[in-house]
Amino acid sequence: MTVKLAAAAMVALALMACRAEPIASVSAPAPAPARTAPSGLDLVALEIRSGGRVHPFTVEVARTSDEQARGLMFREALGPDEGMIFPFQPPRPASFWMRNTLIPLDILFVRQDGTIARIAANAAPMSEDSITSGGEPVAAVLELRGGRAGELGIREGDRVSWPG
Repeated sequence: MTVKLAAAAMVALALMACRAEPIASVSAPAPAPARTAPSGLDLVALEIRSGGRVHPFTVEVARTSDEQARGLMFREALGPDEGMIFPFQPPRPASFWMRNTLIPLDILFVRQDGTIARIAANAAPMSEDSITSGGEPVAAVLELRGGRAGELGIREGDRVSWPG
């Protein structure tokens, strides 16, 4: 009889320890923790829709003029699904170079509507030649590992999306 009494007491204690949470806290999702790269820049998920396929990337966001000036300089490697995005507000014609950039990059110029205006494939490391959007205002520039756009069949006109 004492075993049953002890078991009943344990169940009663377990039930007393339970409490209902207010419905509001159950329905509200917890905010996602901020994700940062070793560089200290925010990391965001980015997708490129191309030829009926979705290509996911995790990219660093270079928001400030200092972050944008540094970009991917001095990096020795970039993963196949990594990159950096340079958002511009308001959209503007963009010009980039590869000074102090040790790895080749694909540079994608992205319009306000998310479509790719131009791709400069395999930009040469350390070059100071100007790589431009062709005078077209762009809302962002996306840098990927050199050759990656070609590997995935990404073309001008494809759509890029990321949380602004």
